[in-house]
Amino acid sequence: MARPPGPSVRLQLTLSYAGFVLVAGAGLLAVVWVFLLRYVPDEAGSTSGLGAPDGAFGSTFMPGRSDLWDAFAPKAALMMLLLLLVGLAGGWVLAGRMLAPLDRITAATRAAGSGALDHRIRLPGRDDEFRELADAFDAMLERLERHVAEQQRFAANASHELRTPLAITQTLLDVAAKDPDPDVDLLVERLRTVNTRAIDLTEALLVLSRADKRSFEREPVDLSLLAEEAAEVLLPLAEQRGVTITTAGEAAATSASRALLLQLTTNLLHNAIVHNVPSDGGAWVTTRTTSSGVALVVENTGDHLDRLFVAALAEPFQRGTGRLHDDHGGVGLGLAIVERIAAAHDGTLSLDPRAGGGLVATVSLPRR
Repeated sequence: MARPPGPSVRLQLTLSYAGFVLVAGAGLLAVVWVFLLRYVPDEAGSTSGLGAPDGAFGSTFMPGRSDLWDAFAPKAALMMLLLLLVGLAGGWVLAGRMLAPLDRITAATRAAGSGALDHRIRLPGRDDEFRELADAFDAMLERLERHVAEQQRFAANASHELRTPLAITQTLLDVAAKDPDPDVDLLVERLRTVNTRAIDLTEALLVLSRADKRSFEREPVDLSLLAEEAAEVLLPLAEQRGVTITTAGEAAATSASRALLLQLTTNLLHNAIVHNVPSDGGAWVTTRTTSSGVALVVENTGDHLDRLFVAALAEPFQRGTGRLHDDHGGVGLGLAIVERIAAAHDGTLSLDPRAGGGLVATVSLPRR
């Protein structure tokens, strides 16, 4: 939006300083006029007495108010002019010094607007309003740079993941087109498998977008009920894998989106079932209340995991061992979705290696 040009802030502050100086000078002159000149007689006069140096009688001239004003007015006007010049010069210098940090903040803002998010103000000096503004702006730039880098990395990974099923579909169709006697049933089954994976990935991306935007309504939710529901849904998969699901704990009420928290619980339990020992594995889902809120803990048996490896599992498209060639391996967004949903509800996700092998995932949420 185009705006008409106006005076700079430095000029406005300079004129303000000069104006205050002139007002203070005028106030002093008013004090002189009111408390001194008003007691002087209007007309000039003289007094008689011992006025001569040798003690003889003489007379002394006493100026009147008009005489004093005639002598005082030019000097007062000259002083007001001097005050104006000092106010303008001093105000210009002081305003420049005061607004110098603002120039650095403006330059950093323009650099950020052009895409240079790695620029920082790093304003020196003691704490004041400008220093607080600069520090807040630096913190905002740091968060924004990290968020943009994460989004770019996520977009690149998402593009790669979405391109894979499309490339497989294209390859299957090309092979079938060159085959004079294609097996249609086998082709349809393979295309259905590839299409199912693409749909799962797209739905996962939509869930992530919904969680990031926080475009959901909150309602009372009991985590213990969600744990039982997720266990019931995934029971066939657990029986197929030879994993025993155990749910326990007390009622843990929070205010959240029930659909998103059910997705969170299902993802955690699905991850615990898929990444387990080949047989006779276990998965435990526990809910509890804490001093600061409620917690959902999903624990499973499995391989011994390195702590650095566990710390990276919540990154988008990070897959555990064996997931790439597993029909139930997912799309690499399970724990990323859990972390985003927890953050959207002002909660946290913590991942820790289990002492006997496996993983312990803890989601902490505020109490209702």
